[in-house]
Amino acid sequence: MEVFIIIFLIFFSILAIKRIDLALFVLAALLPSYLIRFQILSVPFTLLESMILIIFVVWLYHKRPHLKKGLKDRIISYPFVKEIVLLLIISFVALIMADFSLAALGIWKAYFLEPILLFIVAVNIFSLSKNRQKLFFAFGLSVLSVSLLAIYQKISGQLISNDFWAAVETRRVVSWFGYPNAVGLFLAPLIALFLGVFHSFPNLTKFSGALKKLFFLILIFLGALSIYFARSDGGLIAFMAGVFVFYFLADKKKRAISICLAGIFILVALLYNPLGEMLKNRLGFQDLSGQIRLQQWKETIETFKGKAFVFGNGLSGYQAAVEPYHQDGLFFNYDGLDNFDAVVWASSTLREKYWQPVEIYLYPHNFFLNFWTELGFFGALLFIWLVFKAVVIALKGFNKLSKENSREKYLFLGLLSAFLVIFIHGLVDVPYFKNDLSAMFFLLLALLASLKLELKNKN
Repeated sequence: MEVFIIIFLIFFSILAIKRIDLALFVLAALLPSYLIRFQILSVPFTLLESMILIIFVVWLYHKRPHLKKGLKDRIISYPFVKEIVLLLIISFVALIMADFSLAALGIWKAYFLEPILLFIVAVNIFSLSKNRQKLFFAFGLSVLSVSLLAIYQKISGQLISNDFWAAVETRRVVSWFGYPNAVGLFLAPLIALFLGVFHSFPNLTKFSGALKKLFFLILIFLGALSIYFARSDGGLIAFMAGVFVFYFLADKKKRAISICLAGIFILVALLYNPLGEMLKNRLGFQDLSGQIRLQQWKETIETFKGKAFVFGNGLSGYQAAVEPYHQDGLFFNYDGLDNFDAVVWASSTLREKYWQPVEIYLYPHNFFLNFWTELGFFGALLFIWLVFKAVVIALKGFNKLSKENSREKYLFLGLLSAFLVIFIHGLVDVPYFKNDLSAMFFLLLALLASLKLELKNKN
């Protein structure tokens, strides 16, 4: 295995030296490659991390003449630059709070330093429109590989290590990732982005344009189907919300269609009791997953005492911090018994039957709490601000290009939907603290930044 990794990285380095743009597209197509892990001088690395570092070093070498003339003058106008500098400072403080432990250093390196290095390279390369188009297809290949494997797992039940998820009655696909929710976390933002890519191509007047539109339409369908097969409710709801926002804002005709479809869906949910009950349980946190989330959040808030309120629990410090407040499980009424508390406490047999063990997870499964525990209160606010600013920039870009009747307006709208999907899904999950997701987040930021700079230069 190590030999193949070395050979791949040698060829990737040569590609980066010759064509750094193509190397970046290979990286985007291989985002799940973080699952391939190895060590260099006892330091753990992933294949994805290695590609990021290679690309940055090559880019830095190529740019060294410009850097000598003044780095500040050349990057200070980049969108999000102030927030990124602040993020580096806050994340380093969180590293100090964690006493520079190996686990904390690994998180800081993989989730903050390297994605920011990737942003710096990407925002330069995406300044060319043709490079952005190639990146969309690179993302498409990544989505295609994840979706095809997920669909194969749904049909065959193979390559799912968990017996419960592999069983026909309870099957949940995991694709490359090992657990079902990762499928929704990875696919939902990208297929929301693909809505904008699909509409940004010219109408079906040329064969090549028709093929491109068909390719991304298939990706959207396969991605949504894979999220459904993974039973990632958060991902599916977030994607549906992203679709609604996209078509509501697109134009008056699409807005009317989106409102009608949303109305039909609400009407069906009201009239068809099973669907209505399912939505009520999910959105009201009345199902087992929702109850576990509520318990997690309550326990997490208990950890924010003293200096932890401001500084959080330090990188990789959540599990140790929450342990003193953790409840080993909860009683869950999955049979809908009346007077559940009284009935359960009256019988030791029923207490054993309805007791659901709850483990200590790596993160609290909430966008704000995830960053609060890792980066502190101001780090959490910073990430909320980043998403808010991204949505505002995307909306302004869409409105400006709508006046010019430019089809590139849909790229802004696709990015707006992608960031909304990340935030909405993040209300009940962890849409950032994973190698592929943090890299994806900063690639999306770089895309948005490059579109804004291009629009500014045109004006």
